[in-house]
Amino acid sequence: MVMMKAYVFAFLFSIVNWANAYAQLSLKLDSVIQQYVKTDEPGIALLVENKGDIVYKKGFGMANKEAHTLIQPETNFRMASVSKQFTAMGVLLLEKAHQLSFDDPLSRYFPEMNPKVANKVRIRHLLTHSSGIIDYEAVMDPHGQMQLLDQDVYALIKDADSTYFEPGTQFRYSNSGFCLLALLIERISKQSFSSFITKRIFEPLHMNSSRVYEAGANIPHRAMGYARDARGNIRFSDQSLTSATKGDGGIYTSLQDYLKWSEAIRKHTLLNLQKSLARLHFSIPQAPGHDYGAGWFYTDPTNLALFHSGSTCGFSTFVIHIPDKQLLLVYFSNIADNSEPFREILGVLAAEGFAYPTDIFSLHRLTM
Repeated sequence: MVMMKAYVFAFLFSIVNWANAYAQLSLKLDSVIQQYVKTDEPGIALLVENKGDIVYKKGFGMANKEAHTLIQPETNFRMASVSKQFTAMGVLLLEKAHQLSFDDPLSRYFPEMNPKVANKVRIRHLLTHSSGIIDYEAVMDPHGQMQLLDQDVYALIKDADSTYFEPGTQFRYSNSGFCLLALLIERISKQSFSSFITKRIFEPLHMNSSRVYEAGANIPHRAMGYARDARGNIRFSDQSLTSATKGDGGIYTSLQDYLKWSEAIRKHTLLNLQKSLARLHFSIPQAPGHDYGAGWFYTDPTNLALFHSGSTCGFSTFVIHIPDKQLLLVYFSNIADNSEPFREILGVLAAEGFAYPTDIFSLHRLTM
């Protein structure tokens, strides 16, 4: 009986210590974010998971400054390049169903494309940013009046007769490649990219509020995008010429739904991502020790640490996921180029012993 009482006391004592530690962490994170976010301006949503425990999940500032709606855990942010992991998962699901091979040339699915490029570039090259396909941003009309769609990107690049380098030999971050992957999904599945992602990813994972962006379509709990001018004043900046493409950056999701996504990755709900990465990996010369595949920067797939960031005209996003340690960090902001708060948040978490990678920003620069 005495031993049982001692055991119970020790257990309760550990619970109290755990709760106190997380309460102190919460206060420190609150303090960092509040330095950067005014209550009447756009802001930040942050989620921290440690060993399966949600130790922090809060929103600060305005989701929609004009409508005076607050950022909450269910607020939907534009993911920008964090969207690429969803596009890639769509391709992985088709490969799992034997509807394509990573080594298929693009010419099999895009017969209109210049064969000098389409016969050499493989699907795996698109999934690893090693295709060398021309950047659509380099050939688009910067003064155009209509937003580009994925099909417009294809029209801009399909006649190019060369790549920046021999496919599979170098790493060059490519939004063009992921727009092509969205079109590839449409051509193979015979349905729209939005419908495929919704039916094959969002619905099975109960990501009920997540959406693929389409102009005029309803996005529940939507955050609008903003930026700071040269004087630091907030201005509305929700859309640009390149923010209607889907495959490279068109997903909207929330802390609530992203947590479901990360759990699905950890539990292999849709497929075993770790095994897919082992077959797809491409080592990044500019970042020794890191690979890219299927919408993720990552370390050795046998000891997986996943990272990606996103940056667009009105949003900044960072996610870090270490599945085996049940460690997750999700940072969404509806302010463009708003990475400094995330840098400080990483510093606080590192001081508290959270084992996040330390070279995040060197990888982030590769996406710019």
